[in-house]
Amino acid sequence: MLFEALEAARDLGRLHEIASILIRFGFGDMVRRLGMGKALESAGRILHWKEAQELAALKPPERIRRALEELGPSFVKLGQILATRIDLFPPEYLAEFEKLHDHAPPVPFAEIRAQVEEDIGQALEVVFAEVDAAPLAAASIAQVHRARLKSGEDVVLKVRRPGIRPKVEADLRLLLRLAEIAETEIEEMAQFRPKEIASQFARSLRQELDLANECRNAERVAANFADDPFITIPTIYWEWTAERLNVQQYVAGVPGTDLDAVDAAGLDRKLLAARGADAVLKMILEDRFFHADPHPGNVFYLPGNTIVFIDFGMTGYLSEPRARQLTDLLGGIIEHDTGHVLDVLLAWSPDSDTDEAVLATELDAFIDRVHGLPLKALDLPNLIFDLVALMREHRLSLPPDLSLLTKAFVTLEGMGRQLDPDFDVGAAAMPYVQRLLLARFTLAAIAARGRRSATDLVDLLADLPADLKKLIRSAQKGSLRMRVGVDRLDQVVGRMDRAISRLTMGIVIAALILGSSTVMTASGVEVPFGVPFFAMLGFFAAIVGGAWLVYSIWANRQ
Repeated sequence: MLFEALEAARDLGRLHEIASILIRFGFGDMVRRLGMGKALESAGRILHWKEAQELAALKPPERIRRALEELGPSFVKLGQILATRIDLFPPEYLAEFEKLHDHAPPVPFAEIRAQVEEDIGQALEVVFAEVDAAPLAAASIAQVHRARLKSGEDVVLKVRRPGIRPKVEADLRLLLRLAEIAETEIEEMAQFRPKEIASQFARSLRQELDLANECRNAERVAANFADDPFITIPTIYWEWTAERLNVQQYVAGVPGTDLDAVDAAGLDRKLLAARGADAVLKMILEDRFFHADPHPGNVFYLPGNTIVFIDFGMTGYLSEPRARQLTDLLGGIIEHDTGHVLDVLLAWSPDSDTDEAVLATELDAFIDRVHGLPLKALDLPNLIFDLVALMREHRLSLPPDLSLLTKAFVTLEGMGRQLDPDFDVGAAAMPYVQRLLLARFTLAAIAARGRRSATDLVDLLADLPADLKKLIRSAQKGSLRMRVGVDRLDQVVGRMDRAISRLTMGIVIAALILGSSTVMTASGVEVPFGVPFFAMLGFFAAIVGGAWLVYSIWANRQ
């Protein structure tokens, strides 16, 4: 049971709050099936809300989004992660998740000051000539204040909200446990892979709590653009940066969200769109380390049509094997090789039970629509959306790193079209795609793949005698074991164990009743306290055992 499985009693209050909000937004059945109803009952809560009918009338995507907003900062962050999973959720859900904004009331400056001074080990006045007490921005994880160093540089202080880590860790514990139960007990939730999403979210949020990690990401991207005069990343001041605080260069540019200011500054929107797209595509397809959320709020523009990227709290990494898979996928689509595309998609979802024959037929029809078109004629964004829709229909999912990549790609298109209505992200991406495809068939690439395959084969053959010797030795000792995994076997065993326990208790109760009845009717038996005492003791034990048995059966049916 969830209530019994909680790791710490301190999470109980938060559990009650989560259950209450879910019930209010019409998810009462889910609360019951997750085992959270008893937690509410144990607290003696009786829930009455006048707006229950109004909330129940909302469409499911909007109800989920509003529930996430009310559940608090951790769940708003979860919604932002869900917005990256275009392989799991249809467009109407993604549109609602995109509305989740990360805003929070500012923390009083006195609390910020105390924490910053604790981190830098001295008074603010020793390091900073001035610090603005009014925040530039306040979000769920951190808030930002403008300041000036004693040396004269204008900087921003990004400060983690005091006391936030224990609250986030409590939410993560509950989320991971709820995701595990949801995937196991609620069949219709399994297709959304709640455990995978919860694990991805936990990793992302814990990384975001470390403000120094954001600075490491920023410097890595800055190194990749060291030779590009039109892309700027704020300088990091490492001497004052730690887990709860980072200090970065202040950028007095035009915000990417203010298009009127862009025009007033005489900047070229088309050129900004082209340069921004080129920068993000270079991060994704060449450097394989990218800003996962390049929306206008994370961009500033400087004179000369220079672009400044900020806020590297959410980044993505594309491993070399994953990049090869993407190239294979694109090559299979362009060359009308359905089998190659099918192999890649199944490799991304190894546990899927999809009908491969049906999937292959639909993939062939999908590829046939684009086969023979020149690269420049492909509508790459729609190609991605159609392919992902097909995957979602067959319950296939993208790996988390590719969901971030897709999110970055879609965000890039939106930002580009805001600047330039004629912007075509597909056309901007095609030179990179062409280089990727051509790079797969260069002599150097073929030779490298051959060397890797030959090395793997040599290693396998070299280890084979030793592995065979171990296998034979284990067989001779009788210690050779074969492990067979059966899905949900632990649940079956648990249910059998409970059934046997109840059966045993029923037999004991019956024996107590029969024994007590025999003692009551016995005559000529001398006992220290008299016959009635032992008989009544037996009946009392039978009543208690029977009550427990009835409650156990009833509780497990809830």
